[in-house]
Amino acid sequence: MGLFLLIFMVSLAVVGLAIYALAGVRWNPEKRRVHKQLKQLAVEKSPLEIVDITRQRRLSSVPFLNRFLLGIESPHVHTLDRLVLQSGSKYPLGFFILLSCVLFMGGFLFVTVLTRNVILPALVGLILGCGPYYYLRFRKAQRLNRLQEQLPDALDMVARALKAGHALSSGFQMVAQEFQDPINTEFHKLIDEINFGVSYEDALRNLANRIDSADVKFFSMSVIIQKQSGGNLAEILESIGRLIRERLKLKGRVRVLSAEARLSAVILVVLPFVIVTAMAIINPRYLPTLLNDPFGHVLMAVSITMMILGIIFIKRMIAIKV
Repeated sequence: MGLFLLIFMVSLAVVGLAIYALAGVRWNPEKRRVHKQLKQLAVEKSPLEIVDITRQRRLSSVPFLNRFLLGIESPHVHTLDRLVLQSGSKYPLGFFILLSCVLFMGGFLFVTVLTRNVILPALVGLILGCGPYYYLRFRKAQRLNRLQEQLPDALDMVARALKAGHALSSGFQMVAQEFQDPINTEFHKLIDEINFGVSYEDALRNLANRIDSADVKFFSMSVIIQKQSGGNLAEILESIGRLIRERLKLKGRVRVLSAEARLSAVILVVLPFVIVTAMAIINPRYLPTLLNDPFGHVLMAVSITMMILGIIFIKRMIAIKV
């Protein structure tokens, strides 16, 4: 009983932090921070005092959680923050960490009350706790697919701008103004860095680091090499755009050919749950033996583990890189 009370108190604390983080994002604390910084800059400073104008990314709207995450010198924190940035989410990393804790605690407590077991609730809580991470990966994949579809047309626009006599930065500015998210957002960042004095090479490398795409890296390195060695940049960009279009066509054809395998994977995953639901409706006294017996818990854990492994294997079989 003491263990359940402790878990309940911890869950309440995590839920409170999540609500506070969400409220902080809703009320836009960035305005208060900027206002505070303007007041500080208005105060007369010593001539020897150095002002850091580097933009620091906030990892959480909760102050002590933000300081805690920034103090962790681990590459995993920066990798997760980069995933949040690539997904285009408006919420910071700390929000998803708190959400994962809430989902884990909620799933653990709910299944524990139903089954009075430890292994199955921990497994369900772990699956629910990993939900925000896979949601961010899904959002990142969607955003990356949209960007790759927009990239050939964006490169053609830059090439036409160069042929018309405009500078390269003007071509980037046209892309930022004429296209929609996500490519206009990334080119806006590119233009802002160039306007603030960052070299073309560094700005393009930052663009390639922000976007996990081989096409964007290919485009960035091509422009950097052309800047250093010379050449017809308009023809280079047109060739890259044509190559990306052909690759997208081949990728679509592969997706069509692998549709049967993907549909089979969906059916194999959904079918056990459909059968269990039907059996629960037809014979309600059949499933309690599986839910209440300890050996039934082991069988359920083994079945869920085998289903997850099957999904992983099928996904690797049909994932053909183009």
